[in-house]
Amino acid sequence: MRPILPGCLDRGVAALLAVPPGARAGLAARIVAEARVADAWRKRQGRAHPLWGDGSLMAAALRYPRAPLPPSLGPEARAALRQLLDALDGSPGL
Repeated sequence: MRPILPGCLDRGVAALLAVPPGARAGLAARIVAEARVADAWRKRQGRAHPLWGDGSLMAAALRYPRAPLPPSLGPEARAALRQLLDALDGSPGL
């Protein structure tokens, strides 16, 4: 996966906040997996993956609906960020 920038985390959290809390861990894992596959594709093919983008977390997250980010990182947004970070830590590299 390409380097993770603050904007990647923002878009990932926004996508997670757009789904019910029970679906967030699964969506986080899916976004991370898609970014990893897209990055491997980009390295092999020399171009972005047709569905999942350039291998960045942001490109993968942009495929999903997103909720507006709250003005401060409240409990719900922190929980979503934790789920995204857990997915990053638990996802096998390709």
